[in-house]
Amino acid sequence: MIKQFELLDVFGDAGIRVFGKDLPELFANAGVGMFSLITELRSVAETRHITVTAQSETLEGLFIAWLNELIFHFDTYGFVGRRISVTELTDSRCSATVFGEDFDPGKHEQGLLVKAATYHRLLLQERDGHWEAEVIFDI
Repeated sequence: MIKQFELLDVFGDAGIRVFGKDLPELFANAGVGMFSLITELRSVAETRHITVTAQSETLEGLFIAWLNELIFHFDTYGFVGRRISVTELTDSRCSATVFGEDFDPGKHEQGLLVKAATYHRLLLQERDGHWEAEVIFDI
Protein backbone atom coordinates (compact mmCIF):
# COMPACT_ATOMS: atom_id res chain seq x y z
CA MET A 1 0.00 0.00 0.00
CA ILE A 2 1.33 3.41 -0.92
CA LYS A 3 1.03 6.32 1.50
CA GLN A 4 -1.93 8.66 1.16
CA PHE A 5 -0.15 12.03 1.29
CA GLU A 6 2.74 13.99 2.71
CA LEU A 7 3.14 17.64 3.63
CA LEU A 8 5.21 19.92 1.42
CA ASP A 9 7.47 22.61 2.80
CA VAL A 10 6.21 25.77 1.08
CA PHE A 11 7.21 29.25 2.23
CA GLY A 12 4.16 31.32 3.20
CA ASP A 13 1.58 28.73 2.18
CA ALA A 14 0.85 25.05 2.75
CA GLY A 15 1.04 22.17 0.33
CA ILE A 16 0.57 18.43 0.05
CA ARG A 17 1.88 15.71 -2.22
CA VAL A 18 -0.85 13.11 -2.73
CA PHE A 19 -0.72 9.50 -3.92
CA GLY A 20 -3.33 7.08 -5.24
CA LYS A 21 -3.52 3.81 -7.14
CA ASP A 22 -6.15 5.46 -9.35
CA LEU A 23 -7.84 8.84 -9.73
CA PRO A 24 -10.69 8.19 -7.25
CA GLU A 25 -8.17 7.24 -4.56
CA LEU A 26 -6.04 10.28 -5.45
CA PHE A 27 -9.02 12.63 -5.08
CA ALA A 28 -10.04 11.00 -1.77
CA ASN A 29 -6.50 11.18 -0.38
CA ALA A 30 -6.18 14.82 -1.46
CA GLY A 31 -9.29 15.68 0.54
CA VAL A 32 -8.05 13.83 3.61
CA GLY A 33 -4.64 15.47 3.25
CA MET A 34 -6.24 18.90 3.05
CA PHE A 35 -8.36 18.23 6.16
CA SER A 36 -5.17 17.15 7.98
CA LEU A 37 -3.89 20.71 7.55
CA ILE A 38 -7.00 22.02 9.33
CA THR A 39 -6.96 19.68 12.35
CA GLU A 40 -5.51 16.46 13.75
CA LEU A 41 -7.57 13.77 12.02
CA ARG A 42 -7.29 11.29 14.90
CA SER A 43 -9.62 13.55 16.88
CA VAL A 44 -12.29 13.55 14.15
CA ALA A 45 -15.08 11.00 14.59
CA GLU A 46 -17.21 9.71 11.73
CA THR A 47 -20.52 10.71 13.31
CA ARG A 48 -22.17 11.83 10.08
CA HIS A 49 -21.56 12.12 6.36
CA ILE A 50 -22.20 14.61 3.58
CA THR A 51 -22.22 14.36 -0.20
CA VAL A 52 -19.87 16.73 -2.01
CA THR A 53 -19.88 17.29 -5.77
CA ALA A 54 -17.57 19.37 -7.97
CA GLN A 55 -17.47 20.02 -11.70
CA SER A 56 -14.98 21.46 -14.16
CA GLU A 57 -13.95 21.24 -17.82
CA THR A 58 -10.46 19.80 -17.18
CA LEU A 59 -8.98 17.21 -14.83
CA GLU A 60 -6.73 19.84 -13.21
CA GLY A 61 -9.71 22.17 -12.84
CA LEU A 62 -11.78 19.37 -11.34
CA PHE A 63 -9.05 18.56 -8.81
CA ILE A 64 -8.89 22.20 -7.66
CA ALA A 65 -12.71 22.60 -7.71
CA TRP A 66 -13.04 19.41 -5.62
CA LEU A 67 -10.67 20.66 -2.93
CA ASN A 68 -12.25 24.11 -2.92
CA GLU A 69 -15.69 22.54 -2.50
CA LEU A 70 -14.42 20.69 0.59
CA ILE A 71 -13.00 23.98 1.90
CA PHE A 72 -16.40 25.61 1.26
CA HIS A 73 -18.15 22.95 3.39
CA PHE A 74 -15.67 23.53 6.21
CA ASP A 75 -15.89 27.35 6.00
CA THR A 76 -19.66 27.48 5.64
CA TYR A 77 -20.88 24.55 7.73
CA GLY A 78 -17.88 23.70 9.93
CA PHE A 79 -17.75 20.14 8.58
CA VAL A 80 -14.37 18.41 8.77
CA GLY A 81 -13.83 15.06 7.06
CA ARG A 82 -11.77 12.11 8.17
CA ARG A 83 -12.54 9.60 5.40
CA ILE A 84 -13.73 10.08 1.82
CA SER A 85 -15.34 7.61 -0.57
CA VAL A 86 -15.45 8.83 -4.18
CA THR A 87 -18.69 7.55 -5.71
CA GLU A 88 -18.37 9.10 -9.18
CA LEU A 89 -15.40 10.46 -11.09
CA THR A 90 -15.55 11.43 -14.75
CA ASP A 91 -13.49 13.86 -16.81
CA SER A 92 -15.72 16.72 -15.63
CA ARG A 93 -17.41 15.65 -12.36
CA CYS A 94 -16.45 14.29 -8.96
CA SER A 95 -18.97 13.20 -6.35
CA ALA A 96 -18.09 11.68 -2.99
CA THR A 97 -19.33 10.82 0.45
CA VAL A 98 -17.29 12.53 3.15
CA PHE A 99 -17.38 11.00 6.64
CA GLY A 100 -16.59 13.18 9.65
CA GLU A 101 -18.20 15.64 12.03
CA ASP A 102 -18.70 19.31 12.76
CA PHE A 103 -15.54 21.07 13.91
CA ASP A 104 -15.56 21.65 17.67
CA PRO A 105 -12.77 23.91 19.04
CA GLY A 106 -13.12 22.16 22.40
CA LYS A 107 -12.37 18.79 20.82
CA HIS A 108 -10.40 19.55 17.65
CA GLU A 109 -7.05 21.31 17.60
CA GLN A 110 -7.10 24.28 15.23
CA GLY A 111 -4.48 23.82 12.53
CA LEU A 112 -4.09 26.04 9.50
CA LEU A 113 -6.84 28.27 8.18
CA VAL A 114 -6.96 26.92 4.61
CA LYS A 115 -8.51 29.51 2.29
CA ALA A 116 -8.24 27.91 -1.16
CA ALA A 117 -6.56 25.29 -3.32
CA THR A 118 -4.53 27.01 -6.04
CA TYR A 119 -3.12 26.28 -9.47
CA HIS A 120 0.30 27.51 -8.30
CA ARG A 121 2.77 24.65 -8.92
CA LEU A 122 -0.14 22.24 -9.46
CA LEU A 123 1.08 18.82 -10.57
CA LEU A 124 -1.26 15.97 -11.50
CA GLN A 125 0.27 12.96 -13.23
CA GLU A 126 0.19 9.22 -13.66
CA ARG A 127 3.59 7.76 -12.81
CA ASP A 128 4.80 4.17 -12.56
CA GLY A 129 1.27 2.74 -12.43
CA HIS A 130 -0.12 5.14 -9.84
CA TRP A 131 -1.22 8.78 -9.61
CA GLU A 132 0.53 11.64 -7.86
CA ALA A 133 -0.48 15.24 -7.29
CA GLU A 134 1.02 18.30 -5.66
CA VAL A 135 -1.18 21.18 -4.63
CA ILE A 136 -0.53 24.44 -2.80
CA PHE A 137 -3.15 26.05 -0.57
CA ASP A 138 -3.56 29.72 0.29
CA ILE A 139 -3.58 30.09 4.05
